[in-house]
Amino acid sequence: MYNIRVEMSQNLKEKPKDESKLTFGDYFTDHMFVMNYDEGKGWNDPRVVPYGPISLEPSAMVFHYAQEVFEGLKAYKAADGRILLFRPDENFKRLNASNERLCIPPIDEELALEGLKELIKIEKGWVPSACDTSLYIRPFIIATDPHLGVRPGKHYLFIIILSPVGPYYPEGLNPVKIYVETKYVRAVKGGTGHIKTGGNYAASLKSQAEAKGLNYTQVLWLDGVERKYIEEVGTMNVFFKIGEEIVTPALEGSILPGITRKSAIELMRSWGLKVNERRISIDELAEAYDKGELKEAFGTGTAAVISPIGHLNWNGKIMDINGGQIGELSHKLYETLTGIQCGRLPDTFGWTVEVK
Repeated sequence: MYNIRVEMSQNLKEKPKDESKLTFGDYFTDHMFVMNYDEGKGWNDPRVVPYGPISLEPSAMVFHYAQEVFEGLKAYKAADGRILLFRPDENFKRLNASNERLCIPPIDEELALEGLKELIKIEKGWVPSACDTSLYIRPFIIATDPHLGVRPGKHYLFIIILSPVGPYYPEGLNPVKIYVETKYVRAVKGGTGHIKTGGNYAASLKSQAEAKGLNYTQVLWLDGVERKYIEEVGTMNVFFKIGEEIVTPALEGSILPGITRKSAIELMRSWGLKVNERRISIDELAEAYDKGELKEAFGTGTAAVISPIGHLNWNGKIMDINGGQIGELSHKLYETLTGIQCGRLPDTFGWTVEVK
């Protein structure tokens, strides 16, 4: 057991009245988990405190040199009232991989999970139970040194905040429209595309804004060198069913190793499907579409879980996939993953962790 002190809020917020109208990322609970890092002392003072503003110097290094990492996971309320986390150990393992790349001291993954559980126990009344809702969990670490000069920080804050959410995309399970980006690039091998840091997302905003102006939900990124190999959608890993093969871009250092991606692969292989992690070019995809072999496309991610893709635009070439309808495989994956996450289906993989 870890010594996590608790300071309860004296000003509790009013919870959203209609869970069916929850948007994504707009509401926050009454408390947050916080822990400090100080050089020579290590990570210290784990605590649950009232949610509120953070006081930082204007010279705090996170503002100037973007030394920060984050994660995203969810808690779900089962029909019997249990609160379930989905593979949280994988999230904290990935957080430490991000830490290593950005010279942030590693956290104790067990302590982080214990702190999260303590926070959720206090905030259990915030976990929504309506269909397609969950409690989104955002752990993050920022460098707080008041220093101007490029070097790793010596002081950090590790914080976890919670947000009751509805579907990430307004379309829900209806297929989304995706614009294939050919002008801008997001990441290259050797960079930071394989970790969760804000700079990756800041680099995607220009393209995303332009795509939105054309009435597209998200952008599909190509590799940053040859501009021909498919990488990922801005908020999701991506899969394609071509004939009887399910293809997803291989993890080669420039895309995020998604936990939902990993889970989908493990599920599909357990069903006996042929799943290949390999390089796939946009030309190969277009050729498969022209031959009638592109049966389904979908994204995977914590926020959306499974998001079918019904329309791709690559340099004006329009690919309408599966008649713009959700495919059988996409639907099965969604029902199975959300069923395990919410306790409706048996968890034969041992992925869920109950908050007791």
